[in-house]
Amino acid sequence: MDIERKTYKQSFRWWRVLGILVTLGCLLALVGCGSETKPAGKILHYGTTAYGPAMENAGLNPHVSYQGWSAVRYGVGETLVRFTETMEVAPWLADSWELVDDHTVRLHIREGVTFSNGKPLTAAMVKTNLEELIRDHDRAPKDLKITSITAEDPYVTIQSANPVAVLLTFLADPYSAIVDLSEGAPNGLVIGTGPFKAIKVSETGVSLVRNDNYWGGLPKLEGVEVTRITDGDTLTMALQKGDIEAAQGLPYSSLNLFVDPQTFTISSAATSRVYQVAFNFKSPPMQDKRVREAIASAIDKAQFASVLLKGNGIPAVGPFPSNTKLGQMSVVAPSYDVAKAKALLAEAGYRDSDGDGYVDKNGEPLTLRWLTYTSRQELPLLAESAQATLKQIGIKVEVNATEAYKSVLKQGDFDVFAKAFVTAPTGDGTYYFKTNIMPDAVDNVGQYNSPEIVSLMQQLDETVAPEARQVLLQQMTAQVLADEAVIYVAHLKMNLVMNHKVVNFKAYPTDYYELTKDVDIQ
Repeated sequence: MDIERKTYKQSFRWWRVLGILVTLGCLLALVGCGSETKPAGKILHYGTTAYGPAMENAGLNPHVSYQGWSAVRYGVGETLVRFTETMEVAPWLADSWELVDDHTVRLHIREGVTFSNGKPLTAAMVKTNLEELIRDHDRAPKDLKITSITAEDPYVTIQSANPVAVLLTFLADPYSAIVDLSEGAPNGLVIGTGPFKAIKVSETGVSLVRNDNYWGGLPKLEGVEVTRITDGDTLTMALQKGDIEAAQGLPYSSLNLFVDPQTFTISSAATSRVYQVAFNFKSPPMQDKRVREAIASAIDKAQFASVLLKGNGIPAVGPFPSNTKLGQMSVVAPSYDVAKAKALLAEAGYRDSDGDGYVDKNGEPLTLRWLTYTSRQELPLLAESAQATLKQIGIKVEVNATEAYKSVLKQGDFDVFAKAFVTAPTGDGTYYFKTNIMPDAVDNVGQYNSPEIVSLMQQLDETVAPEARQVLLQQMTAQVLADEAVIYVAHLKMNLVMNHKVVNFKAYPTDYYELTKDVDIQ
């Protein structure tokens, strides 16, 4: 093992030890390190890596950042429409709708729906909720592009600059969950229409009790304790010991411990979550396309997907997985080619002038500042893999894996930023480009700016036919790849592992719907 790998692993030792101690302490209290009013009866204890401040989803208020994902995942909030397992839009709080014109939809609000506080769901409450959403949320206004909302029970009519087909997909985004905020959200306790209601919310977990007013029928569980456990070893031990009955985010190396069907069940689903590496276009070395292409050519996607992810990943070309209709694109990306990468660096003027094994130019070494975070266990593995393969072409990689990555992004002290991102949570490619690629996108941290993509997006916003929209999305994807703006490394398979007595708890392609009224412990 080279010195860089040793340094990298040592740099994580302190947070792993600290994380294990803190998480074990929280497990003793089963969520939030203590709760005054815990649910009684049949309780599911669920440990997950996909909750916490680093992912901006610690909380349940869908009008704040990505907290809507937690609200919908954990059965507190529901949206007007939802996705089927084939990513088609289906009824939920709205049981039907009609197309008024290409940009206007009239939705019928399902009768008999109440919030967990007993208040009935009305068209006026939906209107108020959506108006607050587009006033307060950072992404929703640009996505939804709502121009007017009218409410006349039991109908809500929404007009958008988007085609109706696109508008409906964004109405299924978790930030569109309908909640009753008329009394505020004291201590983060929002009031939804789902099968569960929260009694405690913190950065380390959520305590839930059954919503006895649930319109879809009485939930089978009396409650759920959701606990954030970001350390893979701690999560594995908790499931083995029975401290939790279900887990999301287990290390792939641990999955073989849970293959006995008499003891455990594993539910898997392919998702659009991609591990991507975005270049910082404000970093002088990264402004050279040849350098970006050399780095892309030195990333071994197949090794990452098959070895480090233990076969739970699929090497990626673009942002969308090829097993979906959206991902059926004729696009190309650099393949793993060390010789080509070396040639590109030489063409860009980089040589190993002092014989230390690393290239330099005009006396300046090419040192790649690799920024990532630790709450997704695969990202440190990707950093370690890149550190090893990039050394082969003479690039030294300095890894900064920190949960405080936002401050680093703001300061611009990075060359690449590696993250995991669900690219098609709404089943429409518009979402990814508007959140990651457009010049004003919230997550365009590398400040990539493509006039071609801006022009194509303008066309896309005016295009209704699905086939024509797919052509434009393919052109936009091809432009990102041609500019070497982002490296798409692998798409992730999601695994939920549980005690065999837990039933109806299944992985879903959208990474949304987890806790439903049918989840049970037999």
